[in-house]
Amino acid sequence: MCKNLYIALLHYPVYNKKGDVVTTAVTNMDIHDISRTARTYGVKAFYIITSIEQQQAFVERILHHWQKGYGTTYNPSRKQAFDIVRLENTLDDTIMTISQETGGKVNVVVTSALSRRKHLTCENLKEKMSESKEAFLIVFGTGWGIAEEVIEKADFFVEPIRGNSDYNHLSVRSAAAVTLDRLCGQ
Repeated sequence: MCKNLYIALLHYPVYNKKGDVVTTAVTNMDIHDISRTARTYGVKAFYIITSIEQQQAFVERILHHWQKGYGTTYNPSRKQAFDIVRLENTLDDTIMTISQETGGKVNVVVTSALSRRKHLTCENLKEKMSESKEAFLIVFGTGWGIAEEVIEKADFFVEPIRGNSDYNHLSVRSAAAVTLDRLCGQ
């Protein structure tokens, strides 16, 4: 179990296919699948980061259904997964919230499908997390990746997930599941 681990799904600032910085849309499937994976691996909280009011309202409707509405009795295990989901406007707000909750530093870990500056292997990151009492926030990007302005502020970079072919474009749901299994799996 990853006792000091938080994750975030960043919808801004991220790149689109052309390399422009954009805000991406929140998807129902990402919320469902990533929350279930995060709960399975003992993540403290899963943050969905978007500043678009309509997208926040969409997330709040989904959360309400599974945390307080009919979904609580329809599928209690889904409620358990959704109980760790949080909504924030910005990455900075997320870091501040976690810091206030934990009373300490938050180590920001950025993911990418591209090889970046010196990165940690999942094994190295797992070791750092187990030796530290500080919080770790792994940020997963949407669209075509996390914008450079976020990458520049990161404390750590985790290695890209590589398959055994020349194709490398996992869904963020799959990337989150593989990463959490490598860091927190038995």
